[in-house]
This record gives sequence, C-alpha cells and structure tokens, in this order.
Amino acid sequence: MSLYNFKKIAVVPTAKDFIDIILSKTQRKTPTVIHKNYKITRIRAFYIRKVKYTQQNFHDRLSRIIQEFPKLDDVHPFYADLMNVLYDKDHYKLGLGQLNTARHLIDNVAKDYVRLLKFGDSLYRCKQLKRAALGRMATIMKRQAANLTYLEQVRQHLARLPSIDPYTRTIIICGFPNVGKSSFINKITRADVEVQPYAFTTKSLYVGHTDYKYLRWQVIDTPGILDHPLEERNVIEMQAVTALAHLRAAVLYFIDPSEQCGHSIEEQISLFESIKPLFNNKPLIVVLNKMDVVTPEDLAEQKRLLIQELEANCAKGNIVNADGNSELRTVPVMRTSTMTGAGVQEVKIEACERLLGHRVTEKCRTKKVDGILNRLHVAMPAPRDGKTRPPVIPESVLKKREKMIEKENRKRKLEREIELEEGDDYVLDLQKNYSEIAEEERHDPIPEFWEGHNIADYIDPEIFDKLDELEREEELRVAGGMYATPKIELDETMREIRELAVQIRNKKAVLKDESRLVKQSTKPVMPRTSRARDRDRSAAGLRHQMEQLGVDMSDTKEANFTKSRSRSRSLSVPAKRARVESRSVSRPARDTQGVKDVAMQKRAKHMAHVAISKKTKKMGLKGEADRFIGTKMPKHLFAGKRGVGKTDRR
Repeated sequence: MSLYNFKKIAVVPTAKDFIDIILSKTQRKTPTVIHKNYKITRIRAFYIRKVKYTQQNFHDRLSRIIQEFPKLDDVHPFYADLMNVLYDKDHYKLGLGQLNTARHLIDNVAKDYVRLLKFGDSLYRCKQLKRAALGRMATIMKRQAANLTYLEQVRQHLARLPSIDPYTRTIIICGFPNVGKSSFINKITRADVEVQPYAFTTKSLYVGHTDYKYLRWQVIDTPGILDHPLEERNVIEMQAVTALAHLRAAVLYFIDPSEQCGHSIEEQISLFESIKPLFNNKPLIVVLNKMDVVTPEDLAEQKRLLIQELEANCAKGNIVNADGNSELRTVPVMRTSTMTGAGVQEVKIEACERLLGHRVTEKCRTKKVDGILNRLHVAMPAPRDGKTRPPVIPESVLKKREKMIEKENRKRKLEREIELEEGDDYVLDLQKNYSEIAEEERHDPIPEFWEGHNIADYIDPEIFDKLDELEREEELRVAGGMYATPKIELDETMREIRELAVQIRNKKAVLKDESRLVKQSTKPVMPRTSRARDRDRSAAGLRHQMEQLGVDMSDTKEANFTKSRSRSRSLSVPAKRARVESRSVSRPARDTQGVKDVAMQKRAKHMAHVAISKKTKKMGLKGEADRFIGTKMPKHLFAGKRGVGKTDRR
C-alpha cells in the first residue's frame, strides 16, 4: 500500500494554531534586535528578511498540505468514487483549491511589501510595513479556518480507512444486512469484524487477508445493500456499490433462505437482479447461507420454487457478460453455514479458482501476449496413411538421461536435504556413515571414559602383548638391582645433627600449637610493658649476670639505667613572651591535635585545604562551616504581570 498510504498525511492545524506556529518560528529563527543608529540599508534588510521568512514558511506549510492529500484525478477510480461518497468530491476539491489560492495571495502580499520596504526611509516606517505585511498574511489564513477544519476531519477519516490495494486479487462479499457476511470473513481470514444480530452492524468497508496457493488474497466485507433506487441509497450503502463497481474481484452474493435477516427471499433475489450490471466481467458465486437453520428443501413450496428458479437461471448462464466471456456465463450456487463451518472452505476455493482463471484470461487478451505467442509454435503433424506415429525419443538422448539418473542416485544426500525432507521426524545420526564398522555394530554405545581412563588410549589389538613385554623388562631391571638404594653409614657427628634436627622440628611444632591456642583464646592480650614488669629484672641483676660472663662492670656503679625526665631550663625573656602570646598548653592547635608526626601534620593540613577549596570554588560556599542554601524561587522567573488567579509558585 505504498501508493495509497493515507495514514502518513500530516496533521492540519486550525487557523489560529497555523498563525501561531509560523509567527513564533519567525520570531525564533530571525534576528530580533535593532538599534536606531543602524544604517537605513541594514534596517531595510532586517525587516525584508522577516517578511520573506514568514512568507516562505506559509508557502511551505500550505504546499505540504496540498501535496499530501490525494488528488482525485490521479488515484484509482475506486478511491476517487469512495471519497466522493464519503466527503463530496466538489467540497473536497474546493477546500484544497482555496488553500492553493491563499498560498498565492500570501506570496503576492510578501512581494508587494518587500518592494515597498526597499523605499522605507526610517526605522518607524520599515517597522510599520513589516507589521502590515505579517498582519495581512495572518488575515488571509484566518479566512481559511473552515477549510482547514474540514480538511483535518477528512484526514482523520482517511487515516481510519482500511488499506485496500485495488490491483491485487480480491474477493468481495455483498448482500442484504445481517445475512452472514461478517461471519464468513471472520471464518476465512484473520480479521475480527463485529458480528451482531441486527442490521447495519458493519458501517464501513472491512478488509481481511487469506492465503491460497501461496498467494495473498484480500477479502472485503461490504455494508449491507438495501433494495431501492441508486439515488436513494445512503453513504453506507454507496460504499458497497463503489467497491463492486471499480474493483476487479470475485463477488460472493449472500442469500439468507431462513429470512432471519428480516428480508424475504423475493427481496433478496430482486436486489440480486437490480445490481446485476455491477457484476459485468467479474466472477460471481451465489451463496446460500445459514444452512444449519433451514435448507432449501425444507422451505415452503413457493419459496422453494424461487430458489430452484434462481439456480436454473444461474446454471443456464442468463447472466451474460458484456464481453461474452463463456467462463463467466454460469454462476455456481453454493451452500454454507458460517455457524458450523460447513461449505466455507469450498466457497473460498471456488472463488479463488474462478478469479485466477479470469485474471489469466484477461491477461491473454492484452497486446503483450501477442508478442510472446508469435515466438511460440507447436507443430502438429497432420494424420496420413492411416498409420499411428507415436513420439520417438532418440537412443542417445535416452542413454544420456539414464546416466544423469545414475549420477543423481550415486550422489549422497546432504544432511540438510534429509532434514528438509523429513521435517520434524529428522534425527541427526552421524554413526550411519561409519563404513569401516560392521552395520550391526555401528550404533553400539561406546563410553568415552571408563573407570577414570580414556577409552581411546586402549583401542589397540596388541595391547596385551605389549603389556607382557613391559612387565618382563621391569622384572629384569629389578633383578639387576636398578632400583636398589645404596646404604650410607653415618658417623657420630651426623647422628647428633639428625637428633638435634628432630628435636628442633618437634619444638617448632609445639610452638606452633601453642601460638594457635593463644590466637584462638578470648583472653585480652597483655601489653609488653606489663609482662616485662612481672619478670624479676633489675639493674643489679643485670650487672651481676654480666660480671659472671667475664665483663668488667666496675665503671658502671654510678651509672643510672633508668631514663629520667630532664628538668626544663629557665626560659629566656623572648621565649617567655612568645609562650605567653601562644596558645595554652592544655589546649593545643586543632591542626596538630592527634598527629605527632610533623610530616603527617603537613599532609593533613594540605588535604584539608584542598577539601575546603573545592567547596568554596565549585559549590559556591562562603567557608568551611557554610550551610547556606540559595533561594528556590528566583525572582526573574516571576517577573511581569500575573494573570487572574495566577498567584501560585512553581
């Protein structure tokens, strides 16, 4: 449906919206500031640009609307007549024509005022000319309000129309209201048309699609047609008449013999006769529906005769085609029941077959076929001598065919071809191609691993002989003393070293166990100082121990082994003054508090400086302790006059 995609037509704005869109675009896209000290040539160019830009926007927008709407002279006659029925062809053309006139008027207004602006001698005069030009353009568009509203309604309705391709294979279902047309299309297609037990449930054309012989068919459900003159029919009925008249399709005319539709058999046959001219040059099938309710044999005598007379007329071919096409002379009368589904597929197949044959016949009548037929010639020898002369194929050709067949038989099929042939029953079997294995053993299950060993390592017919040979070699090596270890006699020193090594290992193991127990215990760890204090250590003991080891400790009697705090010397006067001026000792500086290392103090100070500078620079804070939050309602957003009741704050 690339030819008739009405859903792509852009929305048609109202006259007020149209003007607002164009003028706001002009304000946004063109310069807006001008000063009194500009040269007059610059002022003229400024306002000329605004006028031309506005005119160009009006021109482009109107051209788009005019071009996107379908032209009744260019579209298929089916769509042309359908739009005439739905929207009135004259009114539609008038609306588009007036938009075209408005486009030319706007172009002329812009041309006139640009000519006047070239002679503008002051800023005031140029500005007034620009205002006059834009005002006249807006006035022209205001007068198109009714046309724009009408075209928007047409666009919305066109977008709701079904996508019907007038050139493809089509089946049209027609007849009185409530005879089962929508139920039939729901059965044979994927459409979901509303079905109700009252007349005129279907108020417009519905399209469904079905498949037959790998081809896509469109099935059109038409609104019911009532039996009265053409000029008295309403819009809903005229849609069906339009579809019947212009689409090259197979027509299914539905008749309800049970008369549940509210119309008698006489009325239905009368309607069939009245719209019969629309069926010229179209395959036609008469369908007797609702066979689950009543069959023609169960009807009253008078009604049964009417059905029989209709069947006889259809079989005789009283419906004569304008071209005298013999294929379309006879009209089959078929029976269906959309409730039970009986005969539905038969009607569909018959309609598709007749339409295919009709399309082929139509194509054969065109001039294109003559060029093809002229190149084809079938020689038919005339009979003579009373002898039968059957067709003879030369022996060389027969031999060649046999060789081709043998070659194809020898050619092994690919697994992909076998898969396509068998479909869901296909199972991949690679073992069938193991030609070296006997056929009865090909599909035996072979484990890959057995008792932890790779089976592939043991696939060897001489494996047991090789195993015996290896065992004999091993026995000879053992007998020759290849694996015997020489005895080493140890002296006393080596024995002591070994005993000490054993003791060291044992001691290490004990220490490891003790440390593990200590780690696992939940007792608090005593500090080193307290544990050292508990031991009996003293300066006298240390001196006595060192003397026993042979160290001369006579000079250390006056020595003091404890570290005493040195007394502070008296401070000088400048130092005292500095100490008074400095911070009290009880409260040290904050940047040195808790950090004893000078290098760490400097590093902490630098990190603090970086953190504070980030806040002051990026976040706009006044200092480290700043918690200032800016105003949430800036004044510039609420400047200007308020409207009535507009006192709320965002």
